[in-house]
Amino acid sequence: MRSEKIIPLFKKISSLKGIGPKLENAFVNLFGDSKIVYFFWNIPKDFSKRNLIKKITLDDLGKNVILKIRINKHNIFFKNKIFRINCDSNNVDIDIVFFRGSSSYIKNSLPLNEEKIISGKLELYKNKFQITHPENILNINEINEIKIFQPLYSLTKGITQKVYYKTLTKSLINLPNLDEWINIKTIKKYNFLPWKDTLNKIHNPTNESDLINKNQFRRRLAYDELMAHQLSLSIIKQYNKKNKGIKFSNNHKINIFIKSLPYELTQSQKTSINEIKNDLLSEYQMIRLLQGDVGSGKTIISIIAMLIGCESGFQNAIMAPTEILATQHYETISKFLKSTKFKIILLTGKDIGKDRQIKLEQIKNQSADIIIGTHSLIQEDVHFKKLGLVIIDEQHRFGVHQRLAFTYKGLKPNILVMTATPIPRTLTLAVYGDMSESRIIEKPIGRVEINTTAKPINKIKDLIDGIKRIIKLNQKIYWVCPMIDESEEIDLEAANVRYEKLKKIFGQNVLLIHGQMKSLEKEIIMKKFKNENYNILVATTVIEVGIDIPDASSIIIEHAERFGLAQLHQLRGRVGRGNIKSNCVLLYKENLGSIAKERINIMRKTNDGFKIAEKDLEIRGPGEILGKKQSGFPNFFIADLTFDKDLFDSARLEIDNLFISTKEININENHKNLLYLFEKDIALKTLKSG
Repeated sequence: MRSEKIIPLFKKISSLKGIGPKLENAFVNLFGDSKIVYFFWNIPKDFSKRNLIKKITLDDLGKNVILKIRINKHNIFFKNKIFRINCDSNNVDIDIVFFRGSSSYIKNSLPLNEEKIISGKLELYKNKFQITHPENILNINEINEIKIFQPLYSLTKGITQKVYYKTLTKSLINLPNLDEWINIKTIKKYNFLPWKDTLNKIHNPTNESDLINKNQFRRRLAYDELMAHQLSLSIIKQYNKKNKGIKFSNNHKINIFIKSLPYELTQSQKTSINEIKNDLLSEYQMIRLLQGDVGSGKTIISIIAMLIGCESGFQNAIMAPTEILATQHYETISKFLKSTKFKIILLTGKDIGKDRQIKLEQIKNQSADIIIGTHSLIQEDVHFKKLGLVIIDEQHRFGVHQRLAFTYKGLKPNILVMTATPIPRTLTLAVYGDMSESRIIEKPIGRVEINTTAKPINKIKDLIDGIKRIIKLNQKIYWVCPMIDESEEIDLEAANVRYEKLKKIFGQNVLLIHGQMKSLEKEIIMKKFKNENYNILVATTVIEVGIDIPDASSIIIEHAERFGLAQLHQLRGRVGRGNIKSNCVLLYKENLGSIAKERINIMRKTNDGFKIAEKDLEIRGPGEILGKKQSGFPNFFIADLTFDKDLFDSARLEIDNLFISTKEININENHKNLLYLFEKDIALKTLKSG
């Protein structure tokens, strides 16, 4: 339960004076919620500077000015509903203009022959100075109430800057004095002010430096947010460590299986297997992230983990984001485990009627040991008899709730999350901080490096001879385009257009695949490309994840400057999956910008996905890399890991020390207030549940 001090902050915006239903709805559209606390987290993005002017000159045009005026005459044009009030400002003629104004309001606010203080943007109309809809109209003795630096906020329809700031000011009155949750060393290190003072300062800037990313006020609030996030993850992780799960048994057959593999596992693979095995043999639930670059050998690790589950008498499930990837997993796992007694089935959305019922019964009575599928595995009609392990492939394509769906079914299986999207260390801790982590950093022995080159798009003709040579070797080629159809607005070669052009050169040897096709259609095309005499596949980014064709030796990425680094790397990983020399060609438009040049140069220099990911974080920011909606990426209000990595590290260290010192989930009321402020309710519920 929230403390009495912070309860007022979670009242509805409508509890503030002057906020009716219409305005409240506008604020809900802006914040996504109706709580007063959201005003504090919506920090200013810019400011307008008002200039105190004694006498107007042409140099002041376009500026936001503060003027002393005397009202001379009211001119009302009823036809156009325009109010033009003629005034004098230190012997300079100026008009104050209102469109669709209120006659009574104007007469009361700007009475004839009186002096007033006004502020607003100075304009020139028909060689005469004017201010339209002044921001402030005050009495002479109220001049100090006008802010020189006026903060500006990201708003939505129905809310003006004036209305917003007025409402915010009312909200700031409710700020309580809260005891500090940051340790004194950190406060001194970053020169932080108390929380309440910080909020008042950031919403009332006094100079330009108060609004830059590195100002101490934003940084203090960013630290609070990062600390709340890390504390929440640590509580959940600590709880998971004590959460009794499903204990597997040790079996010597696993070692026999590993020795029977046709290749030697890398050291990273061996380490990851041991970490997973130790988790599975413990009495506590495994919740582990397995990271590995494209083609690093995660699949064999998942097979070994499932084999441990099968030998222990439990069912195992692997959930993939697409039917294509699920089918690929089914084929690969079936091949590796064909000599075992364990039954493997594939369950996707295509399974309907009698076929589906047969498979559901096999899952229910445990005649199926390994169940591979898409999100269909978490549908209501799927009932596992003895589920011991869930493997989620390409986690960034699933939401966090899908990961937890098996628990919602009343089960507590061990969970292994896999991703082939290398994630920078900071992001891993921010997104998956509630999990243990294993990393595969080497490529499998014998895997050939991909040679990456870059060419301007006007050199496409030079590629054709090279493609012909590749086809003579009976190797396959991906040609990736960033769009499906032509757009007049964006000068890109659409996949459909490229497909038709290549068909004119190579005849029926070319296939087309894109995201607007139905799943069955995409699956048929991929099977044709893999198994039949087709050498070129024109595609959109639908092939980014989960396509494994060993004799695909080349990939051409058209308009490479349009892709992020992580995506380029994922696409490149579609080739080089066998022992064939492989190539990646990045086609780019001429006159590249500096960031696009940087991306392409990095791709040419390295095949290391983790190095690329770190650079991508630096260039694009965290939300762009993972995708907030798909990945469960924390939707930070204030913090930005691009700027605040040092704060993140400090906050994580502070939280780690907190748990080391207590050795229990035992946080004080100050920390609870912090969690409540940033609505980390799941952590607080975890605390309450024991």
